[in-house]
Amino acid sequence: MSSDVQYQTAFSAENLIELEKAIASGVQKVKYSDKEIWYQSLSDMLKVRELMKDSLGLNKKCGEKGLFGGRRISAIHSKGLDSCE
Repeated sequence: MSSDVQYQTAFSAENLIELEKAIASGVQKVKYSDKEIWYQSLSDMLKVRELMKDSLGLNKKCGEKGLFGGRRISAIHSKGLDSCE
């Protein structure tokens, strides 16, 4: 099995940008390339926006465990010599 497999989402960054522009301007109609979508409410638009962000990987939080779930460790390096001031 090849490791060159790429996952493609049904949404693009351009779709997200167009939706966010519509939300910001208070319009419920969004045009995505060759399609126009009428949303019933702002609530529906916000739900779709979160779905798009999840699909595009924009809602992942790094937090304390790091992006890939591991722990974040900070190292302090020293040669063990005391500095004279």
